[in-house]
Order: sequence, then C-alpha cells, then structure tokens
Amino acid sequence: MLTTTTRLRLQEICGRIAHGAQVSLADRVYLQKFADRDRTVLTWVHRAQRQQQQGLVTGLDSLLADLDLGSCDAGDDHRPDDDLGEWFGNASSWLRRD
Repeated sequence: MLTTTTRLRLQEICGRIAHGAQVSLADRVYLQKFADRDRTVLTWVHRAQRQQQQGLVTGLDSLLADLDLGSCDAGDDHRPDDDLGEWFGNASSWLRRD
C-alpha cells in the first residue's frame, strides 16, 4: 500500500518520464524499487515509457495503451511482412491446421 505522498511522488516522476523531462538516477531507482513490488506502479512506468516513445496516440493504439497491452519497447512494433502461418509452420502436428 502506498502512502499519498509516495504515490504523488511516483506519479510525478512518471509524468516527467512521459514528457521527456530530465529524471535523476536517484528518482529512477526510487521508482523502480516500487515498480518491482507493485503492479500498479509498474503499469504507470510502462505507460510513461510508451507515451515518451509514441507521443499522443489515438484510436486503437490509445485503447491498447489504456489497457496496458502494448509493448513499451520501441523495437517491438508490428511488422506486416511477418507471416504468422510461417511462424506456426514448425509447430507440433496436434497444433497445426492442415
């Protein structure tokens, strides 16, 4: 359980991350300490990182960000040239559809 002052400090740090402002190492360590123990804080960190990388998002991307379903890794974008059938091609026979 977070105290009000701790929650406000963590949200303020996440806000600075989201806006691309400078965040000290001590603040990042403080934030990570709580993110390792509290899933809600981890969600705040992921949202802040996605907002920093993607900027303002709308539509389906906004829904994914609100549900915390998207990745916060910049290199983890959807690639339309990937073939899902090829990915499942080496699967066991009980999993494949022929």
